[in-house]
Amino acid sequence: MTARSDAVQAVALTRDFAATRALDDVSFTVMAGEIFALLGPNGAGKTTTMRILLTLLRPTAGSARVAGIDVTRQPKAVRALVGWVPQDRTADPLLTARENLSFMAGMYHLRPAAARVRVAELLELARLTAHSDKLAGDLSGGMRRKLELAMGLVHLPAVLFLDEPTLGLDITARRSLWSYVRDIRAGGTTVVLTTHYLEEADALCDRVAIIDRGRIMACDAPAALKQAHAVAALEDVFLAVTGQGLPEQPPADQLVSP
Repeated sequence: MTARSDAVQAVALTRDFAATRALDDVSFTVMAGEIFALLGPNGAGKTTTMRILLTLLRPTAGSARVAGIDVTRQPKAVRALVGWVPQDRTADPLLTARENLSFMAGMYHLRPAAARVRVAELLELARLTAHSDKLAGDLSGGMRRKLELAMGLVHLPAVLFLDEPTLGLDITARRSLWSYVRDIRAGGTTVVLTTHYLEEADALCDRVAIIDRGRIMACDAPAALKQAHAVAALEDVFLAVTGQGLPEQPPADQLVSP
């Protein structure tokens, strides 16, 4: 990908579910190489937006492109270029870390020799080489989540989508996972994520979009948003643009900058 090209482009996305409008004229871009977050209260439209970009849901109106490809007209081509780590756990607990990665390599039709090389690379990237032959069910929560991120990277995706990647992890595990996400970005993959941990999004993300009631209320770098609203924290921006309470937050003793 060319530097600073659009990795994701959403134009006037609208999605209706019967009489309910979940997305209302949503537009934004994600530049290649960014870490970009969709922030918002529960039910704001984050998951609907992500599902459209992943070709799992068709928009009622509007359009979207991922890596330059239209998600509605060429969904199979888009799926070949994206990775997805959903909120629910996806690693098979009865397979080892290596076996989970090898299974994903087979799903993407990597040849055996190439698969072995890729699996070894990902175990190293996730700092799981020493744990490669442990069952996923025996790994710590943080290690298992890093394995699941690695599983989403087997096919070298242009864009990796993460849905609440650190939910339920302790401080040490979240800090380790965010370091891993930075490594993923350094390797050339664009990262689009949802999170309720606003302090982490503030420290980690190049830009964030705050969505509420199906509309984009603000979109910019965290520092620029804080400056525009003359506040010290992204939480205060969130309150100012949504007029609502903060999304559900972790316990105070778990908050940590990535």
